[in-house]
Amino acid sequence: MTFDIITLFPEFFEFYLNHSILKKAQEKKIVKINVINLRDFAVDKHKTVDDKPFGGGRGMVVKLEPIFKAVSSLTKFKIQNSKFKITDKKSKIILFTPRGKKFNQKIAYQFSKLDRIILICGRYEGVDERVAKYIADEEISIGDYVLMGGDLPALIVIETITRLIPGVIGKSELLKERITKEKGFIEYPQYTRPEVFNSKKRVSWRVPKILLSGNHKKIEEWRKKHQKVIE
Repeated sequence: MTFDIITLFPEFFEFYLNHSILKKAQEKKIVKINVINLRDFAVDKHKTVDDKPFGGGRGMVVKLEPIFKAVSSLTKFKIQNSKFKITDKKSKIILFTPRGKKFNQKIAYQFSKLDRIILICGRYEGVDERVAKYIADEEISIGDYVLMGGDLPALIVIETITRLIPGVIGKSELLKERITKEKGFIEYPQYTRPEVFNSKKRVSWRVPKILLSGNHKKIEEWRKKHQKVIE
């Protein structure tokens, strides 16, 4: 799996991508993550990638041209019915926008089957609408709120997908087994030692007795009763 992140702030990603599971996944060559500076595709000496919106309005809008050039440099494509089309069917171009489809575990599972994902991170007041209309395959939002840009959503999407790829974490196949097309991702409460937590006798928080019983059938029934489906 290859992730290509198109961003105005590549330095944002340096720390996060070089630690913990994402670092190990890259070292194992299970995933490859490229961070592309959008300003490298600006056409003027000042590396300008934004401009005032037509029709007036506050703020600045990220320009179409540098994004087109950046995406074009990453993959083979054709123009079909005026729309940018990647020739590789197992690749997608994602644009992050508050108006997009809400990202969830089902989508993450679907995306984990791809070979390449190009992630376009917007900034300022948004991105020229022609990016969504002609270049992006999908518009994605991570929630019903507005962020400063698409950089944090890109990290969230990458981590969510990467952990589903076999070999990235222990029991990754079990993670996939817990995801079904109908139900989504199943989660339930989990506990570990100590069995009883005391804090200067002000609290006494105990692990449910059933989990200490050794009765696997009863434990499974308890987990099903308390499980939550994350769609």
